[in-house]
Amino acid sequence: MNIPTLENHFVKLSPLSLSNYKNLIDIAQEENLVQYSPSKIDTEEDLLAYVQTAIDGITQKTTIPFIVYDKSKKAYAGSTRFGLINWKNKVLHIGWTWIGNEFQGSGLNTQMKFLMLQYAFETLNFNKVEFRVDKRNVRSRKAVEKLGAKLEGILRKDTLMLDGFKRSTCCYGILKEEWTVIKSSTFSSFI
Repeated sequence: MNIPTLENHFVKLSPLSLSNYKNLIDIAQEENLVQYSPSKIDTEEDLLAYVQTAIDGITQKTTIPFIVYDKSKKAYAGSTRFGLINWKNKVLHIGWTWIGNEFQGSGLNTQMKFLMLQYAFETLNFNKVEFRVDKRNVRSRKAVEKLGAKLEGILRKDTLMLDGFKRSTCCYGILKEEWTVIKSSTFSSFI
């Protein structure tokens, strides 16, 4: 599968690989960076395993992982990916997103999501993009809602966290027919 580079004036999303993931080691060690995720990335070994899992999904055509580069700060900021790609039904998830503390609240995440939504709907011609967010993660839930995603339901106690807690997951979605309106309203300054 050919993985594209997605970019605009603010951010560059390049294919995540075993040759570039080390640019994220310091960020991955930030405290509470992925506290609402069932993934562990805070050691170099854990980060390598996380990246290897993402790369393995490429060969199965179920993931497209990216490394995030903030052009204004001239620094690597984190990682994101398309996952659970269902080519037959034209549905995919955007998630596995984490960016360092210094990049949070800067608008970088919104820029990333615009590029990813645009690619999913306009290039891949998918019918739906979904987001899954820990019910407790109010900040991420608000960010996804700000993008125009609609809450479709909550999966109760569906994911086992590293500390043994069973989290509930909020399921959000954007349909292809909603994209044009969302693009012109939410992302009007990006186009």
